[in-house]
Amino acid sequence: MRALDDTAAGDPLRGKPARPHHRYATRIIWTGDRGSGTSSYTSYGRDYRVLVDGKPELLGSADVAFRGEPDRHNPEDLFVAAVAACHMLSYLSLCARQGVRVLSYEDEASGTLVLHPEGGGRFDAIVLNPVVVIAEGSDEALALRLHDEAHRRCFIANSCSVPIRHRPTVRTAARASAVRDPAAEVSPAAATEVER
Repeated sequence: MRALDDTAAGDPLRGKPARPHHRYATRIIWTGDRGSGTSSYTSYGRDYRVLVDGKPELLGSADVAFRGEPDRHNPEDLFVAAVAACHMLSYLSLCARQGVRVLSYEDEASGTLVLHPEGGGRFDAIVLNPVVVIAEGSDEALALRLHDEAHRRCFIANSCSVPIRHRPTVRTAARASAVRDPAAEVSPAAATEVER
C-alpha cells in the first residue's frame, strides 16, 4: 500500500475544513490460473502477488485450510500482523515523546477466526502480547499505561470491529537480563490484560 501525500479538500458546501489524510494504494494480481480459470473450486490456485510502489513484492495465498500454500502469507496472517505492527509503532512513538526509552519490543500476536455455518466468517478476537524492555531509569508504570493510549491511537485498531486485547509485559533491562530461563519469565497471561 502506498501512502499518497494529499489532504482532503474538505466540504465547501457544508463549511467543513479540510482534514489531513493519507491514501494507500496496492495492486493485487491473482496468479493461480492453472489453465481452466475457476472452472471448479478445486481447479484453481489461491496464489497472488501484492505490489506496492517502491516496495518488495509480497507473495500471498489463502490459508492452508482454504486450499492455500503454506509458505505464503495469507490475508489472516497479514491482518493480525497489521494490528500488532500498528500498536507497536503507536506505542514506540508515545514512549519516545514521554521519555520512556524502549530497548526492545517483541509481540506474539494471535487472532481467532470463527467460520459461520452459512459461509464466511469473521475474527472474534485478536490478542497482542507485547514484551517490552526499557532502559534503567524509565518509568515502568508509565510504560505499561502507554499501551492503553497506543491502542486508542492505533489507526488499524480504530478501523476494526473485532475486539483487540493487549496483555503487555514491561521489564527494565536489568530485570530482562536476569531472566534467562523461559520458564521463569512472566507469562503474557499473568500481565495486565486490557480490551478495547
